[in-house]
Amino acid sequence: MTGLLDRVSALLDEAQVPEGALAHAPSGLHLLRYTAETPQTATVYRPLLCLVLQGAKQVSTGTRSLTVAQGQSLIVSHALPVVSRIAEATPAAPYVALVLPLDLDLLRELAPAVMPVRTPHAKDPFSITLCPTDKGMEDALTRLIDQCAQDDTRQLLAPITRQELHARLLLGPHADALHRLLWHETSASRIFRATRQIQSDLSRALVVGDLAESIGMSPSAFFEHFKAITGTSPLQYQKDLRLLHARDALRSSDAKVSDIAFRVGYESSAHFSREYARKFGLSPRQDRAALAAE
Repeated sequence: MTGLLDRVSALLDEAQVPEGALAHAPSGLHLLRYTAETPQTATVYRPLLCLVLQGAKQVSTGTRSLTVAQGQSLIVSHALPVVSRIAEATPAAPYVALVLPLDLDLLRELAPAVMPVRTPHAKDPFSITLCPTDKGMEDALTRLIDQCAQDDTRQLLAPITRQELHARLLLGPHADALHRLLWHETSASRIFRATRQIQSDLSRALVVGDLAESIGMSPSAFFEHFKAITGTSPLQYQKDLRLLHARDALRSSDAKVSDIAFRVGYESSAHFSREYARKFGLSPRQDRAALAAE
């Protein structure tokens, strides 16, 4: 993994990002480096592949928690509100990771070639899977970065390598989680549709029975499968997304706190502020002031 680590570190150095994240536009990858452990932060993980090249990171959602260490990779198959922290990093050996956002449309195009020999059933349906990093995936990511260094190879070869990366995901150690998502009418695919409905309008009151009916499940089965796959309940999932969306709005606009609270579905500004402080440790106004002071 040294070659990939060196390339990612070189790109971060070239972009003058000694600490933090870099969206590498030529490859579509997100590169991260931190030189010290960090406190917990809340965010939303979209479907992605993350390779930890050095150090370690802890990721938690609902009742589930795991640590991703050097040489390991994780797949997130559903949009998930998570709490994470860098758990192992020093200036001499910083945490370095690479994230590949997943193209679900491309996965669906490729899946029929291998899906007939796969099974959508699994002992653990949780939508985050952790595995040792696949050597073929590592080699393909290294080639993608190299191909994106020049215009001709970026245009001609990089798209082929991106397709290879997604094909390898369907053949490698993370395949079961992705096949469960891509198979029609599996619990994972139905819960994926439910999460998309919740995300589409965060201001709408969530009626669990109606949402369960819309995806063809009984309320009890829906609740059970939703919690098994996302690590949290439907209502808590919506609440976490509302608060994270509100935090983004607070940090990127001058809108009133009450207006932001209303837009994400809260009828009471005081209720919103209490839940916001419980989630992030600061009230909305304190959080906005802290950001302005940075």
